[in-house]
Amino acid sequence: MDKLVITGNGPLNGEIVISGAKNSALKLMAACLLTDEPLVLSRMPNLADTRFLSELLASLGVEVYWPKGENTCHLNAATLKTTIAPYEQVRKMRASFNVLGPLLAREGHATVSLPGGCAIGARPVDLHLKAFEAMGADLVIEQGYVKAAAIRGLKGADIELPFPSVGATEHTMLAATLAKGTTRIKNAACEPEIQDLAACLNAMGANVSGAGTSTITIEGVEKLHGHKHLVMADRIEAGTYAMAVAATGGDVLLKDAPVEGLAAMIEHLEKAGVSAKPEAEGLRIKRGEGRLKPVNVVTAPHPGFPTDLQAQFMALMSTADGVSTITENIFENRFMHVPELSRLGAKIQVKGNEAVVTGVEKLKAAPVMATDLRASVSLVIAGLVADGETTVSRVYHLDRGFERLEEKLEACGGKVVRAVE
Repeated sequence: MDKLVITGNGPLNGEIVISGAKNSALKLMAACLLTDEPLVLSRMPNLADTRFLSELLASLGVEVYWPKGENTCHLNAATLKTTIAPYEQVRKMRASFNVLGPLLAREGHATVSLPGGCAIGARPVDLHLKAFEAMGADLVIEQGYVKAAAIRGLKGADIELPFPSVGATEHTMLAATLAKGTTRIKNAACEPEIQDLAACLNAMGANVSGAGTSTITIEGVEKLHGHKHLVMADRIEAGTYAMAVAATGGDVLLKDAPVEGLAAMIEHLEKAGVSAKPEAEGLRIKRGEGRLKPVNVVTAPHPGFPTDLQAQFMALMSTADGVSTITENIFENRFMHVPELSRLGAKIQVKGNEAVVTGVEKLKAAPVMATDLRASVSLVIAGLVADGETTVSRVYHLDRGFERLEEKLEACGGKVVRAVE
């Protein structure tokens, strides 16, 4: 099992090219099941999660051409050999569950295991299933599998989500593209990744409007065709590196960073005393001398502060000059990084969904363990500013969402080495 060895090495300087967005790429990959023509995705991030999904798609009969290390993925679902997605595949990652809607829409039936993924709290799929039932599907859950059928095809429906769930919004969009009639998703999530998915679906011949707003309308069509699509840049990766620069100091250009999707993060960084300026090629992050100012954060659906950047911001605030409060409103179990940050000398008290962070002048190196994807990278940020050599174990969590992280940091002066435990 791999680990990262991180030595505090001063400011980061240079440039980092931002990879394609994991959270967009996974749903775009599932869209290949909606057509019998090729879907080609460029700027695909080479991650454990995207590779897991490519394996699942291949097991369904999709022709996958994606050479190791390359960033263009060719998917051709001309002929499917099965509509069963087994537990052995789906358990590795929650997003695998998103093959259910496309299979149901195209083939009229599907059997898909209930998902696995990060242990960051209950993320039930009942909203997905209620949407499909509203569209006319018959559903049964047996022995951990969802068995779904819509033999006469899915039908358009008005679906109002109880909260703006990103997963349920995207999954419903995918299924509704081939449904008969009009589907309206009310209280839809507004994340940029949803807009990226809608753009790809429309280029494939779908009729999706309103993506990026709280009401999305999908006029069903009979058939989708192939397309070549550029995956949007990853705003969470960009935000993570922005906080690494903010924590260590220095001057780094985040090339291709999706600035519009980072407005809340930019606002909070500037409050902390960090310069975050859009440029023609991306976003420049620069921090001068002196300690950071404390900033309170409340996570919220887009356009609010992303829950996927909460752990990284907590690591940043651990050396601020004062007390910060971080409120987590999306996932109820997303403070698992707190004990590990505390091992590095951070002073953090958790009360329910609120963490109070009292900044210290300096963190001290220690062995720590990753508990989930975003928590793992918060420990990397803390390790970059800690005195001594920090080891982060269980970095398979990190490999699910960050492409060539140690290479990108080392190119800017960070001292991050992968080793075998």
